[in-house]
Amino acid sequence: MAKSNNALQQPMTLSPELAAVTGKSTMTRAEVVSGMWDYIKRNDLQNPENKREIMADAKLKPIFGKDKVTMFEMNKLISPHLSKA
Repeated sequence: MAKSNNALQQPMTLSPELAAVTGKSTMTRAEVVSGMWDYIKRNDLQNPENKREIMADAKLKPIFGKDKVTMFEMNKLISPHLSKA
């Protein structure tokens, strides 16, 4: 049987930049990704011509380090903003 406490479910401490987007300072990686997508959709930050592309606003740019990222890049770029709680 698989462990129920896998890497996606471990509590993580968020950087101040990431906490500004999600509204929380401690979350699991799965919650962070979900929170990021909520923020992206709520603020209409997906490229309308390519929904896989995210256009960074003032809160996302410090996390991503650039103006546009793909949904696949996002997961890699949030990693440095997470540390074990």
